[in-house]
Amino acid sequence: MNEKLFFAEDILAGIKIGVITSSKGIRNILINKLSLPENFPGTTRLYPDDPYMLCVFDQLREYFNHERKKFDLMLEIIGTEFQKKVWNELLNINYGETISYKELALRLGDLKSIRAAASANGANPLPIVIPCHRVIGADGTLVGYGGGLDVKEKLLQLEGSRTLELFN
Repeated sequence: MNEKLFFAEDILAGIKIGVITSSKGIRNILINKLSLPENFPGTTRLYPDDPYMLCVFDQLREYFNHERKKFDLMLEIIGTEFQKKVWNELLNINYGETISYKELALRLGDLKSIRAAASANGANPLPIVIPCHRVIGADGTLVGYGGGLDVKEKLLQLEGSRTLELFN
């Protein structure tokens, strides 16, 4: 049986955001992708306000307008048990805070898992909602983000954890 998937996209805060949902919940959030990925064939294109989008665009809009700090969405999270453990830990990083990859590994209970935790962080299918952008380098630098480091910086500035550098 082929599962029915739905796709919609919008531009919020200057960021192109695509969302893929199933009947079970939001499956993927795509940031600055040019078109629907080839690995989702047969996906039905919808408008952002369609009920199958489960209000994700409304909540994202609230987030970008500083009206929402946590998301309340039905999610369908697909990944390995370790990835899910990492993504669940990301949900414990408060709005406006950042942690290092080392801290993430320590929170998972094993400093030796730092590379695996970083890899799982990078494979997060639900960026923004599962806040992988809140993980930064130990020295405070921005490293790795699927939507681009400029988007990661915008998100951290929006949350107040990074200030806009007016003078370089």
